[in-house]
Amino acid sequence: MEERWTVYGKRADFQAIGEKFGIDPVIARVIRNRDVCGDDAIQTFLYGGLEGTHEPELMADMDKGCRIIIDKIRTGRKLRIISDYDVDGVMSNYILLDGLKRAGADVSYEIPDRMMDGYGINERIINDAAADGIDTIITCDNGIAAFGAIELAKSKGMTVVVTDHHEIPYEPCEDGNRSYKMVPADAVIDNKRADCGYPFKGLCGAGVAYKFIRALHAGLGLDWEDEDRYLDMLAIATVCDVMELTDENRIYVKYGMKVLERTKNIGLKSLLLVNNLYGREIKAYHLGFVIGPCINATGRLESAKQGLELLLEEDEQKALARAQELLTINCTRKDMTNRGVDEAVALVKEHYMKDNVLVLYMPKLHESLAGIVAGRVRELFYKPVLIVTDAGENMLKGSGRSIEGYHMFDALTECRELLTKFGGHELAAGFSLERDKLEDLRRMLNEKQRLTEDDLTPVVRLDVAMPIGYITEKLVRELDLLEPFGKGNEKPLFGQSGLRIKKAVLLGQEKRFIKIFFMDAQGYTIEAMDFNANKFIETIKMWFTDEECDRMFKGLSNNIRLDVAYYPDINEYNGRSTIQIKPVAYRRHNEE
Repeated sequence: MEERWTVYGKRADFQAIGEKFGIDPVIARVIRNRDVCGDDAIQTFLYGGLEGTHEPELMADMDKGCRIIIDKIRTGRKLRIISDYDVDGVMSNYILLDGLKRAGADVSYEIPDRMMDGYGINERIINDAAADGIDTIITCDNGIAAFGAIELAKSKGMTVVVTDHHEIPYEPCEDGNRSYKMVPADAVIDNKRADCGYPFKGLCGAGVAYKFIRALHAGLGLDWEDEDRYLDMLAIATVCDVMELTDENRIYVKYGMKVLERTKNIGLKSLLLVNNLYGREIKAYHLGFVIGPCINATGRLESAKQGLELLLEEDEQKALARAQELLTINCTRKDMTNRGVDEAVALVKEHYMKDNVLVLYMPKLHESLAGIVAGRVRELFYKPVLIVTDAGENMLKGSGRSIEGYHMFDALTECRELLTKFGGHELAAGFSLERDKLEDLRRMLNEKQRLTEDDLTPVVRLDVAMPIGYITEKLVRELDLLEPFGKGNEKPLFGQSGLRIKKAVLLGQEKRFIKIFFMDAQGYTIEAMDFNANKFIETIKMWFTDEECDRMFKGLSNNIRLDVAYYPDINEYNGRSTIQIKPVAYRRHNEE
């Protein structure tokens, strides 16, 4: 897939910023590229602490919701938490459950079954709660669009407090404005509300739940003696729900990773142990691609309650057994996902290469994997992808993942007459529809999309065009100040053009890795490690020749010239530190 390379052109006095804050001018340039401007913002970005987070009471209905629950606690009413079944939902549920128990509440929990219930609170859950004598429902990471279920709960005399972070449902008006619809709950705490004065709109569901518990405990006069409480859970949820790592999200994840390294939660500690992470430095990568998927896998293939039960487990041996079970489930999920991606790719190549919005019907795919497969297919084709699976009888369910420039929730809103249910945000959405509406949905999404060739071309966005000879160990260490990396604070990307290859060596038992020795025009050489040797070799042969590739492996003079986008790193082995780069993208060098 052809990529468009660009270099940020944002300006500032990087030398002065570097001197003021004791950082390399390259680090100052990266910070400016993230739109962090002004001394206070830079100071907070580099060194900000929890004092830089916002007060919960700024959120609409926060005081109202807390007053309702305080009254219920004091009068001994039964409460029940209803969450989503993903990582954010599980973490939200734990934070509310533990926080309410510490406040003296009579509280239980429920998590919808992905296959039987689908997303969010529903009529079955409401009827079960009524049968159990539940007085008050508290939702987390769902509820903002559950009109029918909440109306049923109210008709049965229940109190409902919604805590959510998803977009408020709306209908487009003829004048181009939006008519927002609010669920009939007793309190609706969602920072996406148009009338909400909370200064940051990027919290995940666990973030809203965390704010609620902080405010609730303050309202009850309870001391928050442990400043770190729930930050490990909040960090995992924020990264796994792919929230912007800006503002207070960045602070919560930064500190939450440190809390996780010494977590007091026996279940999380066990999950670290079975993944060989206990005692190691935790990065955002571990949250999003190691810890989170283990918790998520239970909600996909079995029951999300297994993930919550692990967090609630207080016996170390039982926790280890539960953690190992989650790891095993996740390994099964990986295998199923890989097969699903292969099937989806074949489907696209055979039928839908001309579509700008890919709507793929995959009846054999486990519906819980639709979102993951959609994400992987999006990466391969760089187009919005919606994977649709069977949901019994005449119904289908779908999950979508989008690209920058295509607002998936808005796109589904334009097709709402075809859908029985939908929700989500800019980059991800879920929906249900009748089987005979599928082709209409595919047609309408493609007719209404306005994606340009530029929109459909992935961009390699370099922070700095930086020669490999500029890299020092001190600079690499300073890059840690920019952590955590993720959406909204992407890992910095550097690049140099016209690099030669001095030599390349295949590594690993199956020769899947390749170590490349790049050399600049001045003869400076640096090691690079590429973990997809086959793709690199295929690319070299395509751009140059088999003979040039052979000369490269033999360490002979060759005509290979590459522009390389990379991230600098330090390889520490046997007590020896070596500067190396990790290539992210290549481009055939144009001598012109």
